[in-house]
Amino acid sequence: MFGLGMPELLVLLVIILVLFGAGRLPEIGTAVGKAIRGFKKGMSEPDAIDITPPAPPSHHPESSASSHEKETEK
Repeated sequence: MFGLGMPELLVLLVIILVLFGAGRLPEIGTAVGKAIRGFKKGMSEPDAIDITPPAPPSHHPESSASSHEKETEK
């Protein structure tokens, strides 16, 4: 995995421990785990974007004629 052996991983762990402290490591691990799970879930789900065009509005000629007749009766 990227040419990292056990000594390199230990050095990385020590550097991370020094930078973040022992108290924050569980928080960081939880956040990384949630991010990886979210990424895997997003990759396995189909796209949620619906690209079908909307139906055109229905235009009834009878309704416009009846409104015209009502205006002329007044």
